[in-house]
Amino acid sequence: MGTGRLTGRLDQEATVPEASTAAGSVGGSPAGSSPRSLAEALRARDDAALAALLHARPDLLGPVPGDVTQLATRAGTRASVVRALDRLDRFALQTAEALAVGPDPCPYAVLEGLLTGGEDERARAALPEALATLRDQALVWGDEDRLRLVRTARELLAPSASRPSPTGLGPTVAEATAGMSPTRVQEIVAAVGLPATHDPVSAVTALTGLFTDPERMSALLDEAPAEAHQVLGRLVWGPPYGEVTPNPTPPVRWLRDRGLLLPATARTVVLPREVALHLRGGLAHRDTAPVAPPVPAHREHRPQLVDANAAGQALAALATVEELVKFWEHAGPPVLRAGGLSVRDLKRAAAALDTTEPQAAFWAELAYAAGLLASDGEADERYAPTPAFDDWLELPPAERWSHLATAWLPATRTAPLVGEQDTKGRTLSALGPELDRSAAPEVRRRVLELLEELPEGGSPDPDTLLARLAWERPVRGASDLRARLAHWALAEAEVLGVTGRGALSGPGRALLEHRDPAPLLAPLLPEPVDHVLLQADLTAVAPGPLRRPLGDTLAVLADVESKGGATVYRFTPGSVRRALDAGHAAADLHAFLKEHSRTPVPQPLAYLIDDVARRHGHLRVGAASSYVRCDDDAMLGEILADKRSAGLGLRRLAPTVLAAQADPTVLLEGLRAMGYAPAAESRTGDVLVARADAHRTPARSAPVPVPEGPPVPDRTLLAAAVRAIRAGDVAATAVRKEPATASAAGTGVPGELPRTSPAETLATVQAAALTGSAVWIGYVNAEGAASQRVIAPVRVEGGFVTGYDHTADEVRTYALHRITGVAELADDQV
Repeated sequence: MGTGRLTGRLDQEATVPEASTAAGSVGGSPAGSSPRSLAEALRARDDAALAALLHARPDLLGPVPGDVTQLATRAGTRASVVRALDRLDRFALQTAEALAVGPDPCPYAVLEGLLTGGEDERARAALPEALATLRDQALVWGDEDRLRLVRTARELLAPSASRPSPTGLGPTVAEATAGMSPTRVQEIVAAVGLPATHDPVSAVTALTGLFTDPERMSALLDEAPAEAHQVLGRLVWGPPYGEVTPNPTPPVRWLRDRGLLLPATARTVVLPREVALHLRGGLAHRDTAPVAPPVPAHREHRPQLVDANAAGQALAALATVEELVKFWEHAGPPVLRAGGLSVRDLKRAAAALDTTEPQAAFWAELAYAAGLLASDGEADERYAPTPAFDDWLELPPAERWSHLATAWLPATRTAPLVGEQDTKGRTLSALGPELDRSAAPEVRRRVLELLEELPEGGSPDPDTLLARLAWERPVRGASDLRARLAHWALAEAEVLGVTGRGALSGPGRALLEHRDPAPLLAPLLPEPVDHVLLQADLTAVAPGPLRRPLGDTLAVLADVESKGGATVYRFTPGSVRRALDAGHAAADLHAFLKEHSRTPVPQPLAYLIDDVARRHGHLRVGAASSYVRCDDDAMLGEILADKRSAGLGLRRLAPTVLAAQADPTVLLEGLRAMGYAPAAESRTGDVLVARADAHRTPARSAPVPVPEGPPVPDRTLLAAAVRAIRAGDVAATAVRKEPATASAAGTGVPGELPRTSPAETLATVQAAALTGSAVWIGYVNAEGAASQRVIAPVRVEGGFVTGYDHTADEVRTYALHRITGVAELADDQV
C-alpha cells in the first residue's frame, strides 16, 4: 500500500490468572419480572440453587455472607469473577465474551445472532445450556429480554487497546470517538451523508445508527474502493488495530474520512466494533466451539491384555520403589540447604535403579507422597525410610500397590518439573519445594475419567484427549499447564500400572471410583516363588517375584543384572565378599543356594564362594590411623611393592604388620581395588561384621496435597451457609413499622441500625415477649462488630433478653445495654 502502508498489530490475547473453584451448579433464571440487580436475582433462587452456587464458587463462603446483598457483592469482585471465568468451558466463555461486546442489557435474540449469525444450528442448540451455566455461576442475570453480564466480567472480557478480546473486536464508535474533537466528528458525519447535529453526542448516535443499519451500511461500503475492502478484510477478524503513516494512501484516507477507521493514537487506527460486526455478518467469533471435541478410541485391546500389561507394570513399580528406598536406608542422601535432593544424588539413584533421572525423580516423589520416605530431621539432615516403610513391606503386593496408587492420584507434587527453573531462576530439585501444582490432581482425575468413558480396552489418541481438555478449560496459561499435566498423567499412569497399553485397567477403574483396587489386582499378580534357577555362567534366574527372606538374602549375595518378568542375578567376587562381610559363612551360603535352587549348584559358583571365603579375612585392617596385619609376610611385601598402594602411605612395622596413613575405610577400599579381600577387625582382634544398621526417620505423615483454592464445602456447610444467608436477608430486608416517636426513628438509610433509648428498648422487647411477636434489633457484640437481627423475645430479666434468633436459627441471649435500638416488624413480617 505504498507509503500509506497499514499493518495489523499483533497484540497478545488477554489472560486471567489460574483460578480454583469447583465446577457445576444448578438453578435457572429468576422467575417473574426481570430482576433489577444481581442481588434480586439471587434472592429469587431457591435454596438448592443458592447452595449450588456456593458449591461451584466456594470462595464466596470465606466468610459466610451476612445476607444475599453481601453474597451478590462478593460474587462481583474481580478475584472471584476471574476464578469463575477460568472454570468455564470454551463455548460458555465464548457466550460471555459475546455478551461483553453486545449491548447492555442484551436481548436473547441479539446474543443468539452474535454466536450463530443465524446459520450455526449447533451453536443455537448449545446456547441455552451455556447461558444456564453462566446464570448458575452468577455471571449473568436478567430475563431473556434483558440479559446482563456481571459488570466485572464485562470489564474483564470487553476489548480494549491494552487487553484485546478473543473476539478480535475493537471499541464501539462511542468509545473510539470519546477523545475526538466535535469538529472532526461533524466532518465524519458529513462525509457519510448524514445531517449535521448540534452536539457530538447526537452525532455519534447518528453515526452508530448508520453503522448498525445493514442496508445503509451496505450502500456505504458499495462506494468504497476495492483496495479499501482489502484493508478492512485484514482487520475484520482482528487484531482491529493498524498502523498508518502520516500520509496514508487514498483507500486508507477514504475509510478514515468516513469513520470506518477511527484514530486510536497518532499513528494507529482502529476498526469500530459496529463496522466489524457488519462485515462479519453479525458474528462475535470467527469460529465457535459449541460441542466438546470427542475422544474416540484410537486403538482397542483385549481387556485381559490391558490388565495383564498393567499388572506387570504394577509389579515393576513395587520393585522399583522398594529398591530405591532400601538404597537410601543405610546412608541416605543429604537434604540441600534450600530443600530437596542434589543433582548428583539424583544421578546416583538413577544409576542404582538403572533408569533415567526424570524417572528416578518420579519414583522418589511417589515414595515421598506415599509416606515411605522423608527427611530424618537430624542436624545433618538426610533422607531415609520412614517406619511406615517397614509396615508397607509386610503387606501383600496388591495392597502395597493400592497404597502407592492411592497416594499418586490426589498428589499435587509434579516430578516432571524437576530440572526446570522457578520464577526466580532457581532450579527445581526432586523432593524440594515449589513442585506443587494445585491443578495436578484435577487434571489427573479428568484424564482417567476420559479414559473410563471409552470402551473397555480402548486407548485414545493423546492429541484428541488434549483437545478435549483445552475445550474444557480454554483460558490461556491455565490451558497450557493443563496440557503438560495431562501428558505427565498419561505417562505416570502407564509406568505405575493404572493403565495398560494406554487403556484404563480394571484396578485403575476401581481406583477412579474410590474402590479398593487390591482385590482386582491380586489375581493378576504372580504368586511369590521360593526358588531360583542357578546357571553355569554364575547367574541365577528368579522366575517371578521372590518371597521376602529369599529376596533379601539373594540381594546381598548377588547383583541384579536385568529385570522383567524374570529377574537375573549375577554372582561376582564383590557380591560374595559382601555376603561374607554381612556375617554369612561360606557353609551358610552353600546351604542357602542348595535349599533354594531348583537346579544343582554349578561347580564354578561353588568354587567362587570357596575361593573368596579362603582369602576373606586373610588380611586384617584395624585402626592405628590404620594398619594391615597378615601371617604371610610375603603377601605384605607384595602389597608394599605394588605401585597402586603408594597412595595409602604404607610402611612395615613388623614382619606381619603394615601401618597406613589412610583411615580404615579408605584402606579397605584401596586393598579391595587391588584385588585382595581384607576384613576389618575390632580392637580385640575379632572380625567386624560389616552389616550396617538400617536407618529410619521418626514417625512421619505423608505430605498433604496443596488445595487449588478454597476447599469445596460439604452438604452440611452448604445447608448452614444458605440458612444463615436467608436469615440475614430476613433481618436486612424486614419491613418495620414507623416509629411512634421521633427519638425512635433511625437515620432512614436502608440497613442502618435502629436507634432507641434504653427505656424504649426495654419496653419494646418486654411487650414483644408478652405478645410472642418478633422485633428487629441492632446489636454490637463484645468485639465491637455491629449486626442487625430479627428475634422473638421469650424472657427479659437481669439486663438480658433471651429469645429465638431468626437470623441464627437458634435461641440466644443478648445483653440489653448492647442493643442499639429496636423496632417492631410490619404485620406481614416474621
